[in-house]
Amino acid sequence: MAIIDELRTPLYFAAGTADLAVQQARKVPGLIEQLAAEAPARIDAVRKTDPKAVQEKVTAQAKEAQATVQSKFAEVVGGLDTDLKKLGETAQDLALRGVGVAAEYAVKAREKYEEVAAHGEEAVKAWRGEAAEEITEIAVVVEPEPETAPDEAPAAEAGKAPARKTTARKAPARKAAVAAEKE
Repeated sequence: MAIIDELRTPLYFAAGTADLAVQQARKVPGLIEQLAAEAPARIDAVRKTDPKAVQEKVTAQAKEAQATVQSKFAEVVGGLDTDLKKLGETAQDLALRGVGVAAEYAVKAREKYEEVAAHGEEAVKAWRGEAAEEITEIAVVVEPEPETAPDEAPAAEAGKAPARKTTARKAPARKAAVAAEKE
């Protein structure tokens, strides 16, 4: 059963991912219809637009962006603290915050993984029309059978009954039977 328990969650995660992808794919035709309805109006708006007006607008936006970048840069350079000790403390604080944020994202990712796996489990139940308790039947099929003794393996493969081993208790009885036949 341990093998099944280890494989169950990733398989359910894969099934959940597939089911969510199918759900999203079903939304595509509606989006295409919506875009097709809006396309003629957008094409007319582009055709009616004056290229010179667009160029002037882009030039004004570029000048505004350049001025904003220059002012922000001057602000950052002016605000730099030359005290190395304070910079070191700030760097250490940022590193600790980064570790905290990474741990938080790891927890959120695990929660989302388990959520998608649970969705996958429900999807599999819906696809198969079975209850969760019937999964134990799969475990019986998937788990390997106990290994057979080396003498028994070829006979089992050939479809024959396994050969009997001669034990110390049976050997004297056979010797007595063979001796009786010779007399």
